[in-house]
Amino acid sequence: MNFEFSEEQHLLRQQAQTFLRDKASPAHVRAILDGDESFDQALWRDMAELGWTATTIPEAFGGLGLSHLELCVLAEELGRSLAPTPFSSSVYLATEALLRYGNKTQQQRYLPALASGDLIACYAVAEGSKPVTSANLATTVRNGVLSGVKVPVADGDVADIAMVLAHDGSGRASLYIADLRGDGVTRTRVSTLDPTRSHAELTFEQEPVERLGDDGQGWRHNEALFDRAAVLFAFEQVGGAQACLDMARDYAMGRYAFGRPIASFQAIKHKMADMYIAITLARSNCYYGAWALNTNAPELPVAAATARASATDAFHYCAKENIQIHGGMGFTWEFDCHLYYRRSKLLAVNLGSLNRWKDLLVTRLEAAMLQSA
Repeated sequence: MNFEFSEEQHLLRQQAQTFLRDKASPAHVRAILDGDESFDQALWRDMAELGWTATTIPEAFGGLGLSHLELCVLAEELGRSLAPTPFSSSVYLATEALLRYGNKTQQQRYLPALASGDLIACYAVAEGSKPVTSANLATTVRNGVLSGVKVPVADGDVADIAMVLAHDGSGRASLYIADLRGDGVTRTRVSTLDPTRSHAELTFEQEPVERLGDDGQGWRHNEALFDRAAVLFAFEQVGGAQACLDMARDYAMGRYAFGRPIASFQAIKHKMADMYIAITLARSNCYYGAWALNTNAPELPVAAATARASATDAFHYCAKENIQIHGGMGFTWEFDCHLYYRRSKLLAVNLGSLNRWKDLLVTRLEAAMLQSA
């Protein structure tokens, strides 16, 4: 079994690195952090022109018809650059939801615009600080209209449509498509630790919606979508962790103390070695997740939880150690260390907490062992 990417996929990686180095530099990220814009609109248009938003969409709907492996390559490079765009919300979750559960009419209506980047979509599940369960899901759909509040919703302030998890009052949850430009929708931007990935509170008051997927299967659909997105977010986290290690290495090689580079000191060597080990373990798990995602393998739930848990640990550790290796300068606003630390904290909770994914991993491994026994 070969887990390595193909030559074409490595060429895609090189193209992405060159493009993002120019279009999504730390200066571009800081412009969003310090400004009033929710995302880099010029970068989004350029990414769409390159076909990134159309990666896994079939050619029949205006897409490129590529595999999820290409999307994993792009995800890692987007994580390395901290690109401030709604790519993950629109592509990893919303587009995937339409591809897997949308009917032909819905796919023909939305996928071409998503492929071209003219339409931005988000995914709305959370309803505050408590994890959403079948017992506390408050958003409801009755007679085809949606009411309730979703918060926080990644990119909810810029998206045109949202995939919303809600129930019909009887406890049966389903996914629905809501037009966020409707009169029954109120959007309020929410402050987070990382403003370069905007979030919003969405309030629905009798907003007409259409069901996405099977009636009453929202929980099952949502879990499947989260598993698939977890692999892609894990690649983002590995890309961010690698960027932290590269930044720490470059600084340590150029920073002199007592007449020699601090990279020659044993304490710094140990820190960077531990960062490398964490990244290597996470990348290995991500490659396993990429294989499972691309082949729809039965091992995907375990592979997704493994990749998600290890990549979350790796990114947080590397972002933290990068600051420490930079010493007193690492804590200042002028250095870029905090940009990666912010993103590591945000990505650690965007699909549920690290503890949730570790619990899922244990539960799924136990189930797999019992099944094979």
